[in-house]
Amino acid sequence: MTGAEIRFSTQKTFDRDQLIALYEDAGWTAYTDEPDRLVRAISNSTHVVSAWDGERLVGLARVISDGEHIVYAQDLLVHSSYRRRGLGSALLRKALEPFQHVRQTVLVADDSPEMRAFYQSLGFEMASRSG
Repeated sequence: MTGAEIRFSTQKTFDRDQLIALYEDAGWTAYTDEPDRLVRAISNSTHVVSAWDGERLVGLARVISDGEHIVYAQDLLVHSSYRRRGLGSALLRKALEPFQHVRQTVLVADDSPEMRAFYQSLGFEMASRSG
């Protein structure tokens, strides 16, 4: 990752406007339509890692886990102007690091070729579709 100015934090409280702006930039309007629920979801997450450029929130990853058998990689967002710098990979690795002992990691993501390649580069495999 380039840019020594990026720092990471595990805080769970954010400036509401910055949090909403990050999710809006990603196009995740289901989250931003109900900002109070978004704020609660973040604070109730098992682990959150955020990326900062100075005082600006530029990325976030959050996971939910029982701490033993399963961990869900819930959200991974990088502001559009900070993408393709390794920030998403770094965020996801840092978010999952405390859960290396957990038996199963689950991530549900858009099934675009770009997203599939990104997550496969991090060791994720596509699960078979049930039907």
